[in-house]
Amino acid sequence: MKIWTLIGLLLLILAAIGVVLPLLPTTPFVLLAAACFAKSSPRLHQWLMDSEVFGPMLLDWQKKRCVTRKVKAVSLTMMLGVGGSSIWFFTPPGWPTAGAAAMVMLGALTVLSLNTCSQCQGNQN
Repeated sequence: MKIWTLIGLLLLILAAIGVVLPLLPTTPFVLLAAACFAKSSPRLHQWLMDSEVFGPMLLDWQKKRCVTRKVKAVSLTMMLGVGGSSIWFFTPPGWPTAGAAAMVMLGALTVLSLNTCSQCQGNQN
């Protein structure tokens, strides 16, 4: 197995964990996994591109280097909603709370830093 395939699989596992653990943003990990698969495994790359869940987002990224407002909104809502409630109800006070809040904010900033498709389209015209 090629190193890029292994890295892609690891990133995809992190993306799957990010679906249920709001401290990890799913979108950037899926984008990076697709890039790794494009270099190493046409079969896995096509599998991701054909996915009903990730395919449209990956096509936007591949063609325009952007994600839709909906992808950003869902990502941020899940991270801030589930992450915030997890911190509020389950994280002990002190540095664990600060660390968890910093991770949620880092994930949110990562998602916010991605170009929004309407912005990309406006720059191309």
